[in-house]
Amino acid sequence: PTPQPTEGVTYAHKLNREESVIDWHASADEIERRLRAFDPFPGCTTMLRDVTIKLWRARCVPGHGPAGQVLAVSDEGVQVACGKGAVLLTELQKPGGKRLQAREFLRGFAIAPGDRLGAAE
Repeated sequence: PTPQPTEGVTYAHKLNREESVIDWHASADEIERRLRAFDPFPGCTTMLRDVTIKLWRARCVPGHGPAGQVLAVSDEGVQVACGKGAVLLTELQKPGGKRLQAREFLRGFAIAPGDRLGAAE
């Protein structure tokens, strides 16, 4: 093994829950990467109708609209507009529940096109 040089060393602080809140004005690529980086801890969150929802998996898809607006809902996932592009949320979790694929999540928690995720503007 080769010891690391002490020059240029940086410290990465511990992740906190405030960093886990999704900023829908970010690009779809950035949001998708954040979801992967924060899995399994602390997970990413967003608000919908005063309910905190955890987001676990998504993929980038074409789409545009106001940041945080739900563009489409299907068994495959929830398509949400981002600052640039859109993401398809495929694994979500409601408070007190377990991680679910979009199809199962939507059976117990209604989300419709036009709903707005995140802080109200």
